[in-house]
Order: sequence, then C-alpha cells, then structure tokens
Amino acid sequence: MIDEVFASAEDRMKKSVHAEERDLSAIRTGRARPALVENLQVEYYGTPTALSQVASIKVPDARLLVIEPWDRSVLGGIEKAILKSDIGLNPSNDGTVIRLSFPPLTQERRQELVKVVHKKVEDGKIALRNIRRDAHEELRAMEKRKEISEDEEKRATEQLQKLVDRYIQQMEQIGKAKESELMEI
Repeated sequence: MIDEVFASAEDRMKKSVHAEERDLSAIRTGRARPALVENLQVEYYGTPTALSQVASIKVPDARLLVIEPWDRSVLGGIEKAILKSDIGLNPSNDGTVIRLSFPPLTQERRQELVKVVHKKVEDGKIALRNIRRDAHEELRAMEKRKEISEDEEKRATEQLQKLVDRYIQQMEQIGKAKESELMEI
C-alpha cells in the first residue's frame, strides 16, 4: 500500500518536472526555436488548433523562424495568434509563409526573463510540495485506519521527503540551465 502511494506521488512529480521543462522551453532566449510557437492556438475552420498541426515550423538560422502552413487560408489566423501571444515578435507575412525574426535580447530583457524563470521554477517546487502533502495525508490516513504502523508511516514520510528533494533538485537544475541559456550573449 505504501508502494502505491509512492508510485502515484513519483508519477505526479515526474509529470510536474516534465511540465516545467515544457513551460521553460517556451521562454524566448536569443535563439529561434519551434517550441516558442508550436503550441499557439490558431483558429482553423472555427476550431482552436495547435500551430504545429496546421503548419511546418522551420529554423533556417539562429534568429529566424519560418512558418509554412499546409493550407494558405490559415495564414491570417496564424498571424493573429502570434500577435496575441506574449512572445513579443511581429510576424512578416508574404502570402505563402510567415517569418519571425528574433532581435538580440537586451541585458535588461534578459534579467526580466531570468525573473520569470525563477518564478516558474518556484511554482514548480510548490507543485511538488503539494504532491508531497497529498501523499503524506494519505499515509497519515492509512496509519489512522491501522493499515500501517506509526513507525512505517514515519519511515515512509522520510522516504517521501528524499523523493521530493530529488525532484526539487532536478527542477532547480532545469531552471539554472535555462538561466545560463538566457544570459548567453
């Protein structure tokens, strides 16, 4: 029973770390990456659809993204989605493709983005702590129902803390990697 609690908690923690990686990959550094726009929601025949499902996204060089829709009628929708998003880029539409050019980041903007990274990492840590709290409450409930002993509950709680510490460390490493990527000139 304790193993089930740990398996569930660890699975949720892995998903939290994966979500954190995905969130941080959407933060713009100085380089063009498809991850910045591939999940933007585009109106496609009245249905919000991910950009990656209606167009191919290419990176011809480090400061340029080229978005080529499979159906040209969606060009306007892609342009609107990019303008509404918070990536801060102006699309250039030539009738067949949309180009997004990435200007170099200023030092001030880099520092703002580092603050955003810190906040997202802290939010991720809070999510991990919430998972720990839920698992701990489950362990306490098991002990109250006399399914496990008090000693087993204490050992499981210590094990749970070690698990959380490991995932928090992973999250911090992801944040530090993103921070160093942002501060690169």
